[in-house]
Amino acid sequence: MGQLEKGSKKLLNAWAFYDWANSVYTLTIASSIFPIFYSALFDSKDELVHAFGFDMKQTVLIEIVTAFTFLVVAFLSPILSGVADYVGNKKNFLKFFCYLGSVGCIGLYFFSIDHIHLSLLFYFMGLLGYWGSLVFYNSYLPDIAHPEQQDAISAKGFSWGYIGSVILLVLNLIMVMTQDSGEAKIKMMKYSFISVGIWWALFSQYTFYWLPKGAKTGQKVTKTVLFNGFKELRLVWNDLVGNLRLKRYLYAFFVFSMAVQTIMLIAVYFGEKEIAWGGDSEKTTGLIVSILVIQLVAVAGAYFTSKASAKYGNIKTLIIINAIWMGLCIYAYFMKTPIQFYIGASVVGLVMGGVQSLARSTYSKFLPETEDTTSYFSFYDVAEKIGIVIGMLIFATVDHFINMRYAILFLIVFFFVGILLLLRVPKQSKA
Repeated sequence: MGQLEKGSKKLLNAWAFYDWANSVYTLTIASSIFPIFYSALFDSKDELVHAFGFDMKQTVLIEIVTAFTFLVVAFLSPILSGVADYVGNKKNFLKFFCYLGSVGCIGLYFFSIDHIHLSLLFYFMGLLGYWGSLVFYNSYLPDIAHPEQQDAISAKGFSWGYIGSVILLVLNLIMVMTQDSGEAKIKMMKYSFISVGIWWALFSQYTFYWLPKGAKTGQKVTKTVLFNGFKELRLVWNDLVGNLRLKRYLYAFFVFSMAVQTIMLIAVYFGEKEIAWGGDSEKTTGLIVSILVIQLVAVAGAYFTSKASAKYGNIKTLIIINAIWMGLCIYAYFMKTPIQFYIGASVVGLVMGGVQSLARSTYSKFLPETEDTTSYFSFYDVAEKIGIVIGMLIFATVDHFINMRYAILFLIVFFFVGILLLLRVPKQSKA
């Protein structure tokens, strides 16, 4: 098999197709069916579960494991990305995390309270596999696409991911909702976890077939090479100090991404606690419909944002999107009815798809000429993960001492600071 030329349509589509493969994890496992399944394992919302030598609330347990996973990814990605570029086998790393996540999803079929530690290990594997693979997937963008192609292909990847994940989620929901008994519904949920793992591993094969392995160096992974990951991290940091545009953009991204990711992680919980649905059945249906709305609208959001960035520039477009997010926080503070929640979900989907795809492609455009793209993207990934941890801690603190509505309102600060930092990014060409 000959290597495809950079910028070729087949290579670009093969890269974007990984979004189609892995996005089913975020929708089915992270956002919808697994949270419903996890809650159904307990007799009441306040039931405690014993794990790691402690008795804790079920929600606290899953939040701790999630936060721990993000910390692991943030710590490992600079090391692994440095090794991948040094050895020249970033595709093998992408495959490893893909299959790790796939096995983790399939393993969720055996999730039970009686074997909570093994169950949480599978959950950890799925989450680590998803976010770990994104480090290497994102780093391929400047390798396979020219600067003028990166906005469009980044948006196409997100769009395909949204469409693919919705298709599988709808099939999974049909499996679950057509069952009469609670036990049968739980069984179908377990089967849906298997379907996610198989989908992820199967559709990734097209991407793996066409993506280049990376710049070959002939080096092997040794103890010295492993520590070179830290060396690569330090070199990238030194380069960032001298790259004003990239450094300032990273500051802005860290701040506004902190708020965006927090909202995406707590949106379902906010809808569950703060919206007057009328009953448990209406609540479950309403939340699922909202998730689907967000995913579908996000397709249009990624497309229109790509067009806007081509006309007005990336930074100006990101500033506008951050302003819309500020308005959404104010709207959410007063949100009470299901209709209001659906409207909010639609706008969230629109700006969510836009900000994710544009943030990724803008960073890619600002990179200097280098073959060490994976190490640079590990910075991007670490900033996002640390931002998630900080954002969730701040949100939880405000929620604990006041309430969730004020916590949402407080996120306006991050979007406002993000806008101020974006205004400080030096202007250059169409960015």
